[in-house]
Amino acid sequence: MPLKIDTIREFCLHLKGDITEEFPFGEDVLVFKVHGKIFLLTRIEHYPLALNLKCDPEHAIELRERYESVEPGYHMHKKYWNTVTLDDTIPYAEVMTMIAHSHEQVVNGLPRKLRETLL
Repeated sequence: MPLKIDTIREFCLHLKGDITEEFPFGEDVLVFKVHGKIFLLTRIEHYPLALNLKCDPEHAIELRERYESVEPGYHMHKKYWNTVTLDDTIPYAEVMTMIAHSHEQVVNGLPRKLRETLL
């Protein structure tokens, strides 16, 4: 059974930092941010659900080669973002690892003082 938005939401809200959920691009595009910086976007009315996640460029390529359902980020900088379609071809734990990695990538780009508060 595909991952549900409620499971993803719960996971995101428990990550470290000032996590917010917003709809800045319309009522069907849910965005999760850490300290005001986006780490996950998804169209909640789209099925199967697809997540835009930030990713280390080399790791992004590896994931795209490993999974057919991982593609360069839709409407995002394709070097740093992947779109992950949740069609049950990627194990649950791997999807959660991708979300945590996206969060980590964004946190690593925050100012040092702010990053230190998250350790």
